[in-house]
Amino acid sequence: MLLQPVWSFLLGHSSVLRSPFFPVLFSLTVYLIFCLPFLLLDLLSSRWSLVRRYKLQPQSISNWTTVQSCLALTLYNHIIFIFPLTVLNWYLRPVLLPQEAPPLPQMVAQVLVCLLLFDFQSFTWHWLHHKVPWLYRTFHKLHHTYTSTSALTAEYSGAWETLSLGLFAAANPLLLSCHPLTEMLFFVVNIWLSVEDHCGYDFPWATHRLIPFGLYGGAHHHDLHHLKSKCNYAPYFTHWDRLAGTLYT
Repeated sequence: MLLQPVWSFLLGHSSVLRSPFFPVLFSLTVYLIFCLPFLLLDLLSSRWSLVRRYKLQPQSISNWTTVQSCLALTLYNHIIFIFPLTVLNWYLRPVLLPQEAPPLPQMVAQVLVCLLLFDFQSFTWHWLHHKVPWLYRTFHKLHHTYTSTSALTAEYSGAWETLSLGLFAAANPLLLSCHPLTEMLFFVVNIWLSVEDHCGYDFPWATHRLIPFGLYGGAHHHDLHHLKSKCNYAPYFTHWDRLAGTLYT
């Protein structure tokens, strides 16, 4: 009942939801909206010490060349690789939109399970692409171009990495038979956490400060990975790195 008004509103735009353009435009728009506040903070940090004090690497300064390079690669990957695959998926698997919204507890539980699955899949992929030199050189080294993270570096990666992680993200809601609204929420949360991981700031309200007992790594955790390279392979939670002995704090 809580989610029905939201879902009914979205059903009123069912032609948009069923469009083959929707998945790409949705993910790209959400990603850029989440990046924008951090881009503005990057502009302010060079002049405003109050912002700079929260930067994980205060000496690093984002410039237009970096922003332009990251945006260009993100747009290229979405247009050349992701869009054709979403059209193929749209053709092979028609979009089904049920009339009823999912129960709120079920939606929250499924989003959490999707995140935990994605965290494990990404950890395994990431660990392998650091441990096997050929995989690192061929596919993952591009993402480590910048040792200082900023929001737009979240999707600064080659086609193989973009499509691999995109496949994990897309497959998990299917495995759990998630409602389309749950699937959309998972994508929004997943994109936000990825952007926050790479934002380069450690704010008092950051996700890793809200989740207790060091269960969540967050921006500081992932920034250390870009600095040290051989640690902190999981994108979000810390348990897999803890078990693998690769956790660095």
